[in-house]
Amino acid sequence: MISEKFPDVFTWIQNIPQITRWHTASFSFCICSSASDFPNSTLNLIAQRNPSPKFITFSIIVQSNNHPPLNLWTSKQQLKINPNSPNPFDEQTIISLLFNFVESILTYTPNSSNYSTIQIPKPDPSMMIDGLKDIFNTVILTLSFVVCVYEAPLYLREDCLNNLKNHLVTSRARQATVSLMRILGSNLEEQWMRSVNLAITNWIIERVRSQSTKTATTPLFSYAVSAYGLWKVQLYCPIEAMEVERSSNPLADSRLLFSLKFNQLEGVMQFNHGVVVRDKWIDVIVNIDNIRCDVIKLVNERLMSRRGAGEHEKHFPSRISLQLTPTLQTDFISVSVSKSSNNPGREFEVEKSIEGSFDPPNSLGLRVAGREASTMTMTPWKFEQSVLGYTANLNWILYDSSVGGREVFSTKPSRCSIMSPRSWFKDRYARAYRSFTRRGGVIFAGDEYGESVVWKIGKGAMGRRMEWEIKGFIWLTYWPNRYKTFYHETRRLEFTQLLHLTIA
Repeated sequence: MISEKFPDVFTWIQNIPQITRWHTASFSFCICSSASDFPNSTLNLIAQRNPSPKFITFSIIVQSNNHPPLNLWTSKQQLKINPNSPNPFDEQTIISLLFNFVESILTYTPNSSNYSTIQIPKPDPSMMIDGLKDIFNTVILTLSFVVCVYEAPLYLREDCLNNLKNHLVTSRARQATVSLMRILGSNLEEQWMRSVNLAITNWIIERVRSQSTKTATTPLFSYAVSAYGLWKVQLYCPIEAMEVERSSNPLADSRLLFSLKFNQLEGVMQFNHGVVVRDKWIDVIVNIDNIRCDVIKLVNERLMSRRGAGEHEKHFPSRISLQLTPTLQTDFISVSVSKSSNNPGREFEVEKSIEGSFDPPNSLGLRVAGREASTMTMTPWKFEQSVLGYTANLNWILYDSSVGGREVFSTKPSRCSIMSPRSWFKDRYARAYRSFTRRGGVIFAGDEYGESVVWKIGKGAMGRRMEWEIKGFIWLTYWPNRYKTFYHETRRLEFTQLLHLTIA
């Protein structure tokens, strides 16, 4: 039976005695065990004393009665310990060890060279980290998860990965990860999430191949920040983990599937908020600052070119839907939204002509000619607002820019349009009139969508710390870009976070 207790590696390390008092060459901590055909197999963290008694190396090892010990990972940096210290693993030493483990996780992304100028914080005597225990334990579990995906033997891997996943999706571990991300900064946060989500993607693919029926992972990682008049929601999710709403049949070939699977969605939702106190009521005003969604590859370009259909064959955002709702609606009077608006339109010229001639010998010539020209304006992205109760609904919907455009997320492209090189979604990341950024995402900024949502509240709410729920849905669609295929699909992601502000 797999233990449900959250592994406390932090306390175990704190209780490791002075090196001079060790009676063995190493100390071991069980991270998780297998409940399958090999019940005596365990995944252990090992602290090993080197020949020089001033240094300790940490390793993750599989130990089993049926197999010799198997080393999965060993720290590259040796931890220097004062052999005369009564407490060899004080807080500063543990912080140093923590950042060593973090650095190991960051190396599992193939694009780690892009972050070579971003430094991992260096521990110093004045550094104090709130929640150090939970952060440290969560980092160890994350490292163990990533290592297991790539290195653990089959007889242990599935049980250990499920066990580790169950710990990592708890609110305790998620909050610890958020605290760690604030210490590392946004660039290293992205690298961290790409390392972890690459491992999750490989695990999901392996489970699909083996037709595993056990509970699937919960890979979405999101968190909210409410500070300095800003609401921010950050989210990451592997594409392979998103729910498939619709797809074509037959399935895509292996090269295209590789390109589609090894990406992740990275999203940011930012709102500016303010409170205006009137004579008889209070206005809570929320403006859109930035809505950003990107689809980022999890493997390097070389591997994508060798095994995939190219880095430009990937999903694109086709709809974003956000709902802002005050969770306690006492003293609320009304909510107001602005009219729906559009991105600047793109003009399309439609031209029809008929030409002909008939000139038989020795007769009058007959010639027919006709021409019709018109210009229409299509807006690839449409922004809509609506209200349900005190919930403000914000929707960005992508339309097919052909004549009589259709919602992309809810329809499928015709075979004729897929074959046409002039379709708007062909070469969609390079054309001048593209609907996406060059790397395949979208940005909706306040200068285009700056209209406010305003909640009118009674004066009884003055001084109260109030809570809003933001519930979001993001649709990603794949239609062929340059690759010759009829395959298409749409996936959907749902997330929920809580935001706060004080009425003052």
